[in-house]
Amino acid sequence: MLLLDEPTEGIQPSIIKDLARLLRDIRSVRNICIVVCEQVLSLVLDVADRILVMEGGRIVHADTRDHVDEAAIARFPAV
Repeated sequence: MLLLDEPTEGIQPSIIKDLARLLRDIRSVRNICIVVCEQVLSLVLDVADRILVMEGGRIVHADTRDHVDEAAIARFPAV
């Protein structure tokens, strides 16, 4: 399992797509679970299979990437 806490923090926006590609490659080559806490929703949507949103220690939204309501989760500071 690979745990990442805001991996895009301080990274130039043009590099975020490269980071997403790298994470997808790592997941497929190593066949591991990657857990990411992130504020950049585009990275999450590009990498995640499942999206969970927590607020106040509780899960307030959970769905698969294909069915996620972007407007519903965009108001939260981190996904």
